[in-house]
Order: sequence, then C-alpha cells, then structure tokens
Amino acid sequence: MENDLIYKLCSHEEWDLAVRSGSYRGSADDARDGFIHFSRAAQLRETALKHFAGRTDLVLIAVNASALGPALRDEASRGGQLFPHLYGELPIDAARWVRPLVWDGREHCFPDDL
Repeated sequence: MENDLIYKLCSHEEWDLAVRSGSYRGSADDARDGFIHFSRAAQLRETALKHFAGRTDLVLIAVNASALGPALRDEASRGGQLFPHLYGELPIDAARWVRPLVWDGREHCFPDDL
C-alpha cells in the first residue's frame, strides 16, 4: 500500500553495493548516527535540499515500512517532525522500487506519483 512507503536517498554506488551484498548498511552519515535515515513523501524535498543539494549521483528508494518490523522507529528530528529511522540493515527485498533522482540545477526532480 502506498501510505506504507518510506524513502531513502543514496548514491548509485551505495545502492549497487547493497544489491550485490543483499542488504543496504547505510551511508557514512547513517553509520555515524547509528541508524539508517528515511523520509516520508512529504519530507523528501526538504531532506534532499538540506542534505543532498547539487548531487547528481542519487537514487530514490521506496521501501515498504511494514517489512522492516520493530527495527523501524519514528523519532523526532528536524523541527520536531517524526522521521523513520531503521536500527539495522535494509534488506534489498524490502525495496518496492528504485529510481534515479535527477538534479535540474536548482533542485531534485521527484516522481509525480509521490
């Protein structure tokens, strides 16, 4: 179901490595913080602008939140908003889809169906 989706932004290279190994272990920022950062659809544009502006090597990964079980927790972050944080690895088979994320020189262009 669509409202069950959460989203991860990462580099093509990171995702390719995850596919080869069977799970995504997170970025350097995720490792530093002790969990994998996700956003909900309404939070994506701000997350991209704040943390990934200008990056042209990104993919957007839609993940079935219900597939992650109790390791996924909603926690307060930016401005008190609740963000999904995964305390563990992301199994590749939890990904619903993966799409390249285009930078147009001002912002990232997100799929119309978000």
